[in-house]
Amino acid sequence: MSRNTLSFALPETMRSYIDARVASGHYGNTSEYIRDLVRKDQTEESKTRLRALIEEGLASGPGTPWTEADREGLFAIANGDIE
Repeated sequence: MSRNTLSFALPETMRSYIDARVASGHYGNTSEYIRDLVRKDQTEESKTRLRALIEEGLASGPGTPWTEADREGLFAIANGDIE
C-alpha cells in the first residue's frame, strides 16, 4: 500500500480533541484517527448513495420481471465496466 503524507492546519481545539482521543487509547496515533474518520465518511457516503438509488428505483414505477440481461448489466455497473 502506498503511503502519502498530507499536511493541514487545525484549530487548537480540534488538535486537542484528537490528542485526547489518541491518549484515551481509542487510536494508536493521529493518523489512525484521521483514517478512521475518512472510512466512516466513505461509509456514510455509500449509504447516502444507496438511499438515493432506492428512492430512484421506487419512483421509477412498477417493477418488471428480472432478466439475464438485467443481471449482466447490473454486474457490469458494479464492476465499473460502465457507468
